[in-house]
Amino acid sequence: MSTGLLHEKLTKEIIKTFYEVYNELGYGFLERVYQNSLYLELKSKGFFVEAQKKIKVYYKGIEVGEYYADLIILELKAADCIIPEFENQIINYLRGTDCEIGLLLNFGKKPEFRRKIFENKRKTRI
Repeated sequence: MSTGLLHEKLTKEIIKTFYEVYNELGYGFLERVYQNSLYLELKSKGFFVEAQKKIKVYYKGIEVGEYYADLIILELKAADCIIPEFENQIINYLRGTDCEIGLLLNFGKKPEFRRKIFENKRKTRI
């Protein structure tokens, strides 16, 4: 059943794959282990994935820096739980880029995710 969320089918498949990786590896590895595993699993499912892709960040239409995504549109953590700073981090990445959807995936003691949306029409680009 569709709820009309932006890129719903894509994000559901990524979240499903996140749980598959978590169920296989469990808790306790470094973020890089989860990143590599998620990368391989998404590629095996036919997704086009680029690890550590550079994303330009803009302020009032001027490039002011760059950010490297764990996996494009994804921010991976291996922490005890998701904290507000992690959610703020992904919102800032969305605000400063042309990406509209971000998934925060935490491979913690208990697997958790947050889906964040920041539509480009809401972004100020002067």
